[in-house]
Amino acid sequence: MAKKALIKHFSTVSSIVLLLSFVLPGIAFAALSDDDKKGIGLEVTKIYRAARGVIAKNQKLINDASKGDKGLSGDAVITGAKANYKKASGTDLVLADASTPKGQMQTAMINAVKQVMNQAQGLINEKGKGFKGFLPAIFAKQVADQFNKLTSGKAYIKLTAPKSYVRNRANRPDKWEHEVIEKQFKSSGYPKDKVHTANAKHKGKDAFRLILPEYYKKACLNCHGEPKGSKDITGGKKEGGKLGELGGAISFALYN
Repeated sequence: MAKKALIKHFSTVSSIVLLLSFVLPGIAFAALSDDDKKGIGLEVTKIYRAARGVIAKNQKLINDASKGDKGLSGDAVITGAKANYKKASGTDLVLADASTPKGQMQTAMINAVKQVMNQAQGLINEKGKGFKGFLPAIFAKQVADQFNKLTSGKAYIKLTAPKSYVRNRANRPDKWEHEVIEKQFKSSGYPKDKVHTANAKHKGKDAFRLILPEYYKKACLNCHGEPKGSKDITGGKKEGGKLGELGGAISFALYN
């Protein structure tokens, strides 16, 4: 084979291999059953919630101006998240094979948490500075943004809330999320903690969607509780939320 033809041949083969490396994961996701997609969505949201719980638990430590290294590296937060995961679910966090859709999504979420925490070390370890502004909601937004990048258009996650409780407009619920929150999560007969799933459009694309309700815990009320309209530690206005009230939701989409 002539040199030019040989180069063209290998270039074509390389292009096909590169194309397949992007196409095959998409085919694998599209071929999953709704039950499998729901399982992936639940797994990702559990890890996400468990990691955020570590940040919520350590707010006093993060804002301690007298201490430098807080010991909250990416690996440390994942260790704490695994403990929270087990406490909430009763089972250990076990990573699926990295070649599977579930393994890809688990790994992307864990890596997103690690990257956000490692990038935040300078802020949270700064001595002489009290309030850092590294709140659970800020952490959740940053992790979601990083996860969405790492999944390269295969999946999407965000922390949202009823419209009246959303502070960051980027977290406002879309039409589908808003209808689920208002018509289902807020209804008196809706089972607490029950996820809602559907095949519905997300950002113009066909997707399997899952949304998980979240309720105000005691720690949440420091910023979102009463009296309504009073200022919290961030300078924002409290929403007047009450213990156990629906305060937010984790929304996940897996593109078909």
